[in-house]
Amino acid sequence: MKLAMIGFGQAGGKITDRFLEYDSTRGTGIIGHAVAVNTAKADLMGLDYVPNENRVLIGQSVVKGHGAGTEPELGERCAREDMEEIQSAIDQMTSSEIDAFLIVAGLGGGTGSGGAPVLAEHLQRLYVEPVYGLGVLPARDEGGIYNRNAARSFQEFVKNVDNLLGFDNDAFKTGGESLGEGYSEINSQIVTRFGALFSAGEVEALGDDVAESVVDASEIINTLGEEGISSVGYASEEIETEEKGLLGRLRGGNDDNGLESSGDATNRITSLVRRATLGKLTLQCEVDSTERALLLVSGPPDALNRKGIDKARKWLEQKTGCMEVRAGDYPLPNEDRVAAIVVLSGVTEVPRVKEMQRLAIEAEENVEQLQAESKEDLENLIEYGDDEE
Repeated sequence: MKLAMIGFGQAGGKITDRFLEYDSTRGTGIIGHAVAVNTAKADLMGLDYVPNENRVLIGQSVVKGHGAGTEPELGERCAREDMEEIQSAIDQMTSSEIDAFLIVAGLGGGTGSGGAPVLAEHLQRLYVEPVYGLGVLPARDEGGIYNRNAARSFQEFVKNVDNLLGFDNDAFKTGGESLGEGYSEINSQIVTRFGALFSAGEVEALGDDVAESVVDASEIINTLGEEGISSVGYASEEIETEEKGLLGRLRGGNDDNGLESSGDATNRITSLVRRATLGKLTLQCEVDSTERALLLVSGPPDALNRKGIDKARKWLEQKTGCMEVRAGDYPLPNEDRVAAIVVLSGVTEVPRVKEMQRLAIEAEENVEQLQAESKEDLENLIEYGDDEE
């Protein structure tokens, strides 16, 4: 699937940069055009792969290149005032080669949370291609203001995109690491999952290794639909492909380069799909609230098995309760792992979003309380001054 990717804000720019690295090193061909937009000049300068001419600094008259901090209102204002500059960078793409737009943004800060929904609304008016969002939610311990920003932005983002792909930092955060290392690892997890999904739809990258059941861009677009929220599951397993030794042959092995039987391949695929669906999703949700689903299995051609994919698809239909489940394989001759990607689209029961909205309400109440206390302190100070006189 060929994407025009726009990273909005600090997190969005870094993730887009990692996607470009993934695309160039693996030769997937999923990014047809990439743009990074930010209110902070230093963040744009720190990118490695986004071309300089596609790095757009907005809001210079408002924040002077120092960023919008944790104020989404500032991010929204900067985006609206400098939309022409963003559009100029997007105009450099060849639109006929693009299947969809993907706006990537962290939703807890100021620039991405405020500006990304505005850009999505703008692109929807101009283009016929779908506009998707990849929204990154802050971890619980990042503070009430970040969750408040994310709760607001999430609602606006969902409203303005064809589908919002969610990723919850909290689910992938681990302890014992620095903040920078933590975010770097999280970004790697994001690119692994969504890179695997979108590259599976870029069939030209397959070369001579055509999949038995091709999942192209239209299949992904139909799965994501025209509205709603999606979550992605992922599981992988390394396989042994070395030549069996003499001892293995004496025990009944054959000249199969160490690859397992079709039964082993079937079992591996069905197990991986179960793990991807029931394990750590990019956004935890009730699986049976899924409206549409897609499963993809990638790996060495000899390790892919049509029977296993069909069996896994039927299991996924039963688990989600929806009959609209697409499935396919993506052969990768140089890989030593088999991976399963499961897309749960149109999910309606998302506990993390409800919790985030609750935290946002609590943060608002705390702000109002602090403002009231500050006002009371000021009045007491004035009254005390009057008494002194």
